[in-house]
Amino acid sequence: MIIKPKGTYDLLNDDALLYKYIEGNADRFMQSYNYEFIRTPIFEDSQLFHRSVGETSDIVTKETYDFLDRGNRQITLRPECTAGVVRSVIENKLYGNRNDVLKYYYLGTMYRYERPQMGRFRELTQLGVEVFNSFDPMIDAEVISLGYNLIKELGIEEFYVKLNTLGDKESRENYTKALKEYFAPHLKELCPDCQKRYNTNPLRILDCKVDHDLDIFKNVPKMSSYLSSDSKERFKKLQEYLVMLDIDYEVDESLVRGLDYYDYNVWEYVSENKNIALGGGGRYNSLVSSLDGPSLPAVGFALGVDRLIMELKDILANKKIEKEIDVYIMSVNEEEKRFALTISQDLRLNNVVCEINSADLSLKSQFKVADRLKAHFLVILNSDDLNKGLITVKDNATKEEVKIDEKELIDYLVSNI
Repeated sequence: MIIKPKGTYDLLNDDALLYKYIEGNADRFMQSYNYEFIRTPIFEDSQLFHRSVGETSDIVTKETYDFLDRGNRQITLRPECTAGVVRSVIENKLYGNRNDVLKYYYLGTMYRYERPQMGRFRELTQLGVEVFNSFDPMIDAEVISLGYNLIKELGIEEFYVKLNTLGDKESRENYTKALKEYFAPHLKELCPDCQKRYNTNPLRILDCKVDHDLDIFKNVPKMSSYLSSDSKERFKKLQEYLVMLDIDYEVDESLVRGLDYYDYNVWEYVSENKNIALGGGGRYNSLVSSLDGPSLPAVGFALGVDRLIMELKDILANKKIEKEIDVYIMSVNEEEKRFALTISQDLRLNNVVCEINSADLSLKSQFKVADRLKAHFLVILNSDDLNKGLITVKDNATKEEVKIDEKELIDYLVSNI
C-alpha cells in the first residue's frame, strides 16, 4: 500500500471544514481591508529564496527542497511566500504608480524539510499579506491588527502579539557589533549552529531554541540601547497606534524572527494555550531592491493555517462541527429520480445546497441520511403527487408538511431558506 510522505497529511473531515472556515473568513476580511488576492508558483528559481531568505538562514541551509529539473535548472519548492510575491511585483512592474500602496494576500502551501512535530509539517499552509510602497508606522499597525482581528474572528481568544524592533541599518550594525563582543568569550558554550551564526548573523543567536535557557542569555545587550532616534520614534508611534486599535501586545527584545530580510518592526502572534507562534511578520524595506527591483518599503505577515486548525480543534473539542444542507430530495422509482435530478440542478443554480438519493436507498434510509446531513427541508417525491403537479415539502425542524405546486417549488424553497 502506498502511503503519504513523512511530514504531510490529508486534509479531510473536520480539518477540511475548518480549513474552508478559515479561508472564507480570510477572504471576507481581506476584502474589507482592501487587499487583493495573489498566487505565485509553488516552485521558483532557487536563487530567489537563497538571496531573499538568506544563504545562512536555517531555511536555506537545512530546510529547502532543492532539485534540478529536466532542463538542468536549479529549482526550489517555496519555503515561504514573501519572496515569490516580491518577485511578481518586480517582474510584472506592479509598482508603476509610485503613489499607490500595493496590498496583497495569499493562501497556499509551502515546503520545508524539517523534523515533523506538533503543528510543524514538511508541507505546510500559510495565509499571509504583503504591503508595498508605505513606510508609515500606521500601515504596520494596520497589518498587525488585520492578523490580530482575523485570529479573533476565527474564535481564538487566548493569544497576544509579541513585538520588537530591529531598527535601521546603522542600529543593527551597532547592535551586531555589541553582540559579537558579548558572545566572544562564550563561543564554546553555544551550540554548533550558533557558533556559525556568530560569524554570519549574530542576531539570529537570540532566536536559538537550543541555547535560549543558558545563563549567558540573561545579560545579553538589548537592542533598544542601540536604536537610532528615528528607529525609536517609529517604534514608539507603532505602539501608540496599536494601543488605539486595542491590540494586546508585549515588547520582547529577544524576538528577531528567522528570516534575514527583516528590519525595523517584527512580531509574532503567540498562542497562550500552547505557547507557540500562530504566525508572525515584519518589515523588509531592502528586500525588493536586493532582488533587482526599485527601492520599495514593504511589510507583511504569514499565519500558519495548520496551527490555526490545531488551535481551533482544541477550542471546539466538545463541539462537533456539523455539516448542514438546505434541502434533501427524496425519491425511489425512476420517474421520481428523474424529477429529483432536474429540480436539484435548479436549486443549486439558485445557491441552495441540496442532495439527492444517488445511492439507490430505501425511503427509510433516506430519512436517516437527511437527518445526518441536518437538512433544513425535505422534498418528498412520489409518483401520485407528481401526476397532479404537486410536491410534498417537509420542514425538518418543525416537522410541518405542505404540498406545493411544482411550478412554485423553487421560489418557495429559496424564499424560506
